[in-house]
Amino acid sequence: MSHHLFLLSPSDTPLYSLSHQSTKQGASASSPLGANLPTWSTSPFSGRMSALAGAPNTAMQSAGVGGGAAGGQDRLNALRMVANASLDVLENVVFRDNGMYLKGVDKFNEWTVSAFVTAGNMKFILLHEGKNDDGIRGFFFEVWELYVKTMANPFHSAHTPIRSPVFDHRVRASAKRYL
Repeated sequence: MSHHLFLLSPSDTPLYSLSHQSTKQGASASSPLGANLPTWSTSPFSGRMSALAGAPNTAMQSAGVGGGAAGGQDRLNALRMVANASLDVLENVVFRDNGMYLKGVDKFNEWTVSAFVTAGNMKFILLHEGKNDDGIRGFFFEVWELYVKTMANPFHSAHTPIRSPVFDHRVRASAKRYL
């Protein structure tokens, strides 16, 4: 089962992204995330979607997204598109609800979008298949704790991309534990 995490600043600028392939079996044993997306739906727009998403391609590719250069880039662009499309729905849910953890905010085919919004309006968006509410909740709270510790670092500027290898390693370990 695939999980894709995006950390977005209050201005919806991507700060960090992670793709994680879980070995745990969830409620759904369907194809990998993005495998059933038709190629005609993303390939003509891949450059435009990449520019709209605003995230550097190298950060996502180093996170382990995709198998080949062209196929992986199309899948990456589709994931960015789904995450960006869910932001409008997320804003409505945040306005209506009071909690930080928002499970099942949006759905696209078999992908479910869960979110975690901090008091400072930082958005953690997770694209996933299947249902693992307790694990996702624990993962979000641990990533939030790691994010707060990173922001407390005097050498890191707020709302800038997170490039710390320690942060990346700990988020990956948390994903392995919870997802």
